[in-house]
Amino acid sequence: MWTELILWGALAAGIVLAIPLLLIASQRMVPMAGAGDVGVDLTVPIAVSVKKAPPTGQVLMRDGFALQCRRYATSGRDVPLIVMVHSSAWHGVQFHDLASSLSDVADVLVPDLRGHGPAPGRRGDVTYIGQLEDDIADLIADQVRPGQRVMMVGHSVGGGFVLRMAGGEHGALIDRVVLLAPFLNHFAATMRRTTSAWVRLMVRRLVGLALLNTLGIRALNHLPVVQFNMPPEILGGPQGDAVTTFYTYRLDRSYLPRNDFRRDIAALPPFTVVVGTADEAFYAEAYAPLMRAVTDRGLYHIVPGVGHMAIVDAPETRAAIRAALHALEGRRDAICSTEGVPT
Repeated sequence: MWTELILWGALAAGIVLAIPLLLIASQRMVPMAGAGDVGVDLTVPIAVSVKKAPPTGQVLMRDGFALQCRRYATSGRDVPLIVMVHSSAWHGVQFHDLASSLSDVADVLVPDLRGHGPAPGRRGDVTYIGQLEDDIADLIADQVRPGQRVMMVGHSVGGGFVLRMAGGEHGALIDRVVLLAPFLNHFAATMRRTTSAWVRLMVRRLVGLALLNTLGIRALNHLPVVQFNMPPEILGGPQGDAVTTFYTYRLDRSYLPRNDFRRDIAALPPFTVVVGTADEAFYAEAYAPLMRAVTDRGLYHIVPGVGHMAIVDAPETRAAIRAALHALEGRRDAICSTEGVPT
């Protein structure tokens, strides 16, 4: 009898493991560069010359990794600290113009997240799920002055990471947030379905790895699960070597909000959302009703005619961040929605 039970148990365990392994094995990376219209204008970030940006400094993380970070500082003034988180596949130079424009009112840090940029460590990868949050916590701890207020600004998936950060163990480090066309969830009402050519999700592999992680098995978390369709002119351009074209499971899971993204939204400190009506990835008008159903801490600013990547350098974005800085410093809290009503 016991022998039969053991055999049946082994068979059941084999089936349980076989299903996710088959799902994982059924998808692999494929050639992507130049495969059709990607649906998003990706030329905006490369319009900034790397030569214009200040040189990167290095901040040592808890595991000894040298995180690359640019600092745009206001010398000798008591101003807040801003940490900017770039969008997927790119790196911190994306924020050069925006960071420069704010350096008179804040100390601005622009890191290249681990796995990204010219010195990524292991490109497209981290060591464990949650390491990006630990990195930003280490960066803030190293750079913040006693009593200095901290604001985080994130664009696209970088905005989603800021959500994740707010909802995690390091959320108390953040005093205010500005989200630029933030990614919330693949199934959120904000998500357009017309930009799939830009990102290839290996859905079966994602499901299989999620099942293994539920069982406590993480040995395959180094496998790629996301690819980015970068045009040849970008890959062959001046920043081509610094572009990241894939993410492993553990980096992807570290970058995005949690599956229960509404819980991360609920954990946000006072925040501002800025998004353009011409955004190719997200519905601008969908943010306010979705997020207001969870929290009343948000302000929403819709910018007419601006696309997904261009929102970073829109004048309205600079104005919104400056207004948020004023609110952080207790001077004023005023920004209006497109309807002209304070939100």
